Amino acid sequence: MTLTTIDPVPALVLVDLQQGIVSALPGAATTAAVARSAELADAFRRRGLPVVLVTVTGRAPGRVDTVRAAARDTERPPGWADPVDDLGVRPTDHRVTKRRRSAFHDTGLDTLLRDLGVTQVFLAGISTSSGVESTARSAADHGYHVVLATDAMTDPDADAHRHSVERIFPKLGETATTAEIVAMTGAGR
Repeated sequence: MTLTTIDPVPALVLVDLQQGIVSALPGAATTAAVARSAELADAFRRRGLPVVLVTVTGRAPGRVDTVRAAARDTERPPGWADPVDDLGVRPTDHRVTKRRRSAFHDTGLDTLLRDLGVTQVFLAGISTSSGVESTARSAADHGYHVVLATDAMTDPDADAHRHSVERIFPKLGETATTAEIVAMTGAGR
């Protein structure tokens, strides 16, 4: 379903667009997703609408997947979880740190959005089939009007990205391009 309306108080939620993840996924798709996410962030900021930057810092406590995964979590360099510079982080942006795939699980994101009066969330980021999709599912479960900026996200697996965009997202909410979202928010340059 394509974008039909903008609620009175929408928020942009950018998932895992952070130094450590973006640098591990070089290429045109990642560059484009970051650039379009930055464009969305600028548009929301121009309208005085909430921008939420979600970063992941590791696995959930108590996970015993593998010893190697636990070692990897402790060996991250400084700045690994910092949002990428291209997003132009502002003091008015909201920051959420997660330890699971969904930005809603044990993070306070739902409380933050409700306190701000948000009823609609626009999602973008990395990885389409993991962090973005999990967050979209949770947003729908929480009753938000979900919009997915399909050209402002990417996935290391092109088939998984395509599956999420074509098969899963239409069941969870509306989809749109960055240009369509910027035009409908009335926040064009």
